[in-house]
Amino acid sequence: MKLAIITVNYKSRILTASLIESLLRANLPKQVEIIVVDNNSQDNSVELLRSDFPEVTVIANEENLGLAGGVNTAMKSVKSDYYLILNPDMTVEPDAVTKLVAFMDRNETVGMAGGKLLSPGGELQASCFRFYTPMIIVYRRTWLGKTKRGQKALSEFLMEDFDHASAVDVDWLMGACLIVRGKAITQVGGMDERYFMYFEDVDWGRRMWEAGWRVSYVPDARFSHFHQRSSEQGILSYFTNRPTREHIKSALKYFWKYQGKRYNGTHGTASADNKTGSV
Repeated sequence: MKLAIITVNYKSRILTASLIESLLRANLPKQVEIIVVDNNSQDNSVELLRSDFPEVTVIANEENLGLAGGVNTAMKSVKSDYYLILNPDMTVEPDAVTKLVAFMDRNETVGMAGGKLLSPGGELQASCFRFYTPMIIVYRRTWLGKTKRGQKALSEFLMEDFDHASAVDVDWLMGACLIVRGKAITQVGGMDERYFMYFEDVDWGRRMWEAGWRVSYVPDARFSHFHQRSSEQGILSYFTNRPTREHIKSALKYFWKYQGKRYNGTHGTASADNKTGSV
């Protein structure tokens, strides 16, 4: 199998169906399988998706395993050269998938890559980042983010010094759009299921780098993303907003796992394509 395309559905059948329709209209490799993992939506998602898209494999989990558990379930079901993980709230431009696959074929040291994410109106969405530090969480959730030091740190974290027009190696990529090499997964493993929501993508990117695999941003591959930052609220919303609670809990798990040590790479500025001389 050349490519397995994976999305995890949880009570988002309409969005998932829209993603599948855009994939079926797109240019895809000849050897491809589209897999939807339903995380026990407890509605009629599984039946309707199987009925509407007989060419798609639908796996019904008996419990909600979170994003990491859902993705790992799909990857265990099929052996593939590459796995493309997409959120249900994505749509693909016609050549986006083939461009990601071609990039991976050209760059054998890249373990993970992601495309450029755009809002439905065409505005750029941040999808590649530098690694978190504990202070980034504080800056993003408190008034300290409005200070000069906070604004500088957040700008660096969001890679606002980068024009997002060139293929470069980056620390980590948003899990809404990731293509991952099967050989890299064999070495590094799948997503860490200790993270129910958030930070599974940060952690996966770090593990790729620590195992010697590069992580790259590929702007020529464009995807539309109906993204809502449901977790991006102040620290006090921990008590009223579940995504905020999950984000903070996952951040604590991440920093505990790595004992607060920051991974200091040299990526984020060098060209990511072997043909132009990469790191």
